[in-house]
Amino acid sequence: MASRSLNRVMLIGNLTRDPELKYTQAGTAICTFAVATNRTWKTQDGQTKDDVQYHRIVSWQKLAELCGKLLSKGSKVFLEGRITYRTFTGRDGQERSITEIILDDFIVFTYGKRTSTDFQASQTQQPESKIKIEGEEKKDKEEEENEQGEEKKDKEEKEQGEEKKDKKQENEAEQNDQDINPEDIPF
Repeated sequence: MASRSLNRVMLIGNLTRDPELKYTQAGTAICTFAVATNRTWKTQDGQTKDDVQYHRIVSWQKLAELCGKLLSKGSKVFLEGRITYRTFTGRDGQERSITEIILDDFIVFTYGKRTSTDFQASQTQQPESKIKIEGEEKKDKEEEENEQGEEKKDKEEKEQGEEKKDKKQENEAEQNDQDINPEDIPF
């Protein structure tokens, strides 16, 4: 019988260093970087305490290439993935254990030290990747302005139509008034 389990990690933090993008011998992309998360609280005597945790993040394949292009030191990101533990033998012969988060998805809030020109330059170097984050903000703004313009135009047309309708009704009322003979009114 299979049992249900969940291994899910969600973090919001800042990159402590630039991502390191490498390729395996088979050509698979792997990107590693570290993220710091902060926690602040007050003690009973009113002092403010800070705690910083550092997390090692690993991404693979296309996601690794995206991390290498979009992220830089200082970037604020939302990360989602799973936690893994592994051991390895160091160069000094000592066995070490390490905790990593294998990245499944991420969202960039701020770009750190990378500028928009750096981002655009990275886009021209890799044409197969069609990432348009900064352009989408501009596109969304233009679409919103177009929608507002269309709404305003529709409203103006509706108002003009109502004005024409009102004038037509006034004209009809005037014609009706002119057609009525005062002698026809039974008073």
